[in-house]
Amino acid sequence: MSTAALVTGGSRGIGRSVALRLARAGSRVVLTYRRDQDAARAVAQEIVAAGGEARAVRLELEDADALERVVGEVHSEGPLGAVIANAAASAFKPARELHRGNLERSWATNVRSFVLLAQAAAARMPDGGRIVALSSYGAGRAFPRYAALGADKAAVESWVRHLAAEWGPDGITVNAVSGGVIDTDSSRAYYAATPDVPPIERIADAVPLRRLGTVDEVAAAVAFLCSPEAAYITGQVIVVDGGLSVVAPPFPLGTGTPRSKEDL
Repeated sequence: MSTAALVTGGSRGIGRSVALRLARAGSRVVLTYRRDQDAARAVAQEIVAAGGEARAVRLELEDADALERVVGEVHSEGPLGAVIANAAASAFKPARELHRGNLERSWATNVRSFVLLAQAAAARMPDGGRIVALSSYGAGRAFPRYAALGADKAAVESWVRHLAAEWGPDGITVNAVSGGVIDTDSSRAYYAATPDVPPIERIADAVPLRRLGTVDEVAAAVAFLCSPEAAYITGQVIVVDGGLSVVAPPFPLGTGTPRSKEDL
């Protein structure tokens, strides 16, 4: 019997690509959604049409009981081999304007849900397994209106290290994949709606590889961490950002035409 891979937020973007890749690798995929049932079912149907196994289930990440229930249901249908914590949500506001409700909901959705999901999965992985969290460039860099989500992702990366250390003896690996500026609907919406940030195309000019990342490139890293080839990798954050995190001003500002000797 094939092992199951539970992918949160699997109806679109990176989550969709992860679900498709893991299904092609032979996993029985359970993907979750919060609002867009039609999109989630379409992904599951695409997997089934290609000869795989998949189904979509609704999951509210803030509901601790629902997290436990969904993991239990997946396990009851067969071995649970991997959990990918992809879904995220937060309030994109200046730090001064984040109220208590914003902070509590962001934490519950992004951090608490990951820990509870990982705990529920680890309890059902007697022969080992893979847990992968999706992180963000904002976990280590600051940019406008991203404080709540960026801080949450930094916390998730810390949890990855602690869980990896504790659960290694059980054969469970825990890692994260951190994406840079990835070409998704969510990224484009953030850059279009956030004042005082340049257009997303200008950000691409500052990336050493001179382009945005794709959801498939991030999903490939996730799939690798779930594969047998990654069995000795744990507690790590794999960065998929085209080199963006290794450059800093003034380097990105000088990526155009080189100055002539007369300018020096």
